[in-house]
Amino acid sequence: MRIGELASRTGASVRSLRYYEEQGLLASTRSSSGQRHYTDGEVERVVFIQRLYAAGLSSRTIAELLPCVETPSVENSDAALERMVQERDRLSEYITDLVHTRDALDGLIAANRAHRKGLRTRTAMAG
Repeated sequence: MRIGELASRTGASVRSLRYYEEQGLLASTRSSSGQRHYTDGEVERVVFIQRLYAAGLSSRTIAELLPCVETPSVENSDAALERMVQERDRLSEYITDLVHTRDALDGLIAANRAHRKGLRTRTAMAG
């Protein structure tokens, strides 16, 4: 199938499919005129890649996980599990940092509200 059909069947944009190919996550054959052609198996692969991206993984990390799918083995499965746990831990740290950042912003918002209230009180008393 051509790239447009793969995009249609997976919900991925043509641009995303080209990106996946550039990153080594997806492979195609080329016709004599240079058009990309994909097998039916690539539909499932693209859907899997999309799930990995939706889980917050980078293309580099996804490339590290694909051997688990391409050549299933206990070793590849163990490596994929370990890598996913590392990514989850990284995301958890990031979430913690974001919560601290949000809390700091909440403090600034509260200070601004108090300052505005004081300005309004002073303005009302002067008027």
